[in-house]
Amino acid sequence: MAFMPGLQRLLRHTPLLPSHHDSIRLASTLTSPKLFVSGLSRLTTDEKLKEAFSSFGQLVEAKVITDRASGRSKGFAFVTYTSIEEAEKAREGMNAKFLDGWVIFVDPAKPREPRPPQHSRPQPSESGFTINKTVGWCG
Repeated sequence: MAFMPGLQRLLRHTPLLPSHHDSIRLASTLTSPKLFVSGLSRLTTDEKLKEAFSSFGQLVEAKVITDRASGRSKGFAFVTYTSIEEAEKAREGMNAKFLDGWVIFVDPAKPREPRPPQHSRPQPSESGFTINKTVGWCG
């Protein structure tokens, strides 16, 4: 392994620079004071989220998103601050940190995409009959 001494010499004289991997998740700049928090424990509540993020600035809202049917956490949340600067501090301070035993990730929240309108009533077919698209057993 004749190249090893040369490699060691190169590494010794190369200044240590922060790895580009360290900032991959922090690459984009915030355009809104709203953050998306993922990787949450199912046990994390709105209160625990507020407590963890309140030291970075004045919170407008800290909301864990829950399933409508079961009421259980979906494992992500949104945190909103009064300013982009506070949100940036929270993002830098909480990204890849532990909360309730889980590593969480903090990213800029993306604007909600419009959803197609849902029809509240079944639409009649061309023949005038209403089609029942329910799947399952009757009984």
